[in-house]
Amino acid sequence: MSSDFLALAQPGVQKLSPYVPGKPVDELARELNLDPASIVKLASNENPLGPSPKALAAIAQAAAELTRYPDGNGFELKAALAERCGVKANQVTLGNGSNDILELVARAYLAPGLNAVFSEHAFAVYPIATQAVGAQAKVVPAKAWGHDLDAMLAAVDDNTRVVFIANPNNPTGTWFYADALARFLAKVPDHALVVLDEAYIEYATGGELPDGLKFLADHPNLLVSRTFSKAYGLAALRVGYGLSSPAIADVLNRVRQPFNVNSLAQAAACAALADTEYMVASRALNDAGMQQLEQGFRELGLSWIDSKGNFIAVDVGREGLPVYQGLLREGVIVRPVANYGMPNFLRVTIGTEAENTRFLKALTKVLASG
Repeated sequence: MSSDFLALAQPGVQKLSPYVPGKPVDELARELNLDPASIVKLASNENPLGPSPKALAAIAQAAAELTRYPDGNGFELKAALAERCGVKANQVTLGNGSNDILELVARAYLAPGLNAVFSEHAFAVYPIATQAVGAQAKVVPAKAWGHDLDAMLAAVDDNTRVVFIANPNNPTGTWFYADALARFLAKVPDHALVVLDEAYIEYATGGELPDGLKFLADHPNLLVSRTFSKAYGLAALRVGYGLSSPAIADVLNRVRQPFNVNSLAQAAACAALADTEYMVASRALNDAGMQQLEQGFRELGLSWIDSKGNFIAVDVGREGLPVYQGLLREGVIVRPVANYGMPNFLRVTIGTEAENTRFLKALTKVLASG
């Protein structure tokens, strides 16, 4: 007689559902017998531009040393990030994607009897990381699909050790401005670590959003997390980073797995960070694509949530899952977000002009079919 291993897991883990990523192209091709080359994937907020040529060249050069372990301290990447971000190298924590940074925070600062505060409709990893270590998740109702920072502040208590806030937020694309962030940080108690998730910050231009790095010096309980998976186009390599006080970085490095960022990822990230032309092109493509999708939704009579990310949440005016399934049959993959409390919405990644056109045509057909 075998044991019930779910029952043996700690209570927080028992209540979790596995994270469900965007459907892979090959999986859909197998399921519906489609040509993979004919499928458009706009489900995972990936950069449609492809990786930087400079990053590809760096990967090719680093590949010759695959028999060697990576630099466990990530010296070159930390140095490059420190210079770019105006911090010291001992303020940088490297992660296997920015998700890893969120997990490190939870492992280091959360436990049974403690809690983390985050918003309704916020990134699914926040509750996963929180509950996996047995801590309580305090979910604060959203305001106009975005963070209600005043309500989140009111939810902080003596047992709060982490507050997760995202700017822009995934999957809603909503954001807050510098004055709101400044007021929030000024009032958060010192015993609560504020994790400002800026996974999409590079898509904002012209000072539209606050730069979390400008608040680090005055707020020792702030950590800013960022990633190379989105605007830098390196999602497959899984490299992210956290920027904080040296004291917080020291704590996170005590629980960080050795060699958590591989050699190819470190080399590619260094090269991508220096490729300013690529970043300009990424932003331009995203801005044009956002306008294209908004115009398409307008012509279809659909509403959407204004977004500062590389994605947009559209209200299809009915249950989203059947529309999502209809799009799959047309060879177009987007993201249903009912699990985020948004049953009538689909989250759509900004693609190339051709990909966006293909999606809009498929959406028109699916909606017309009832």
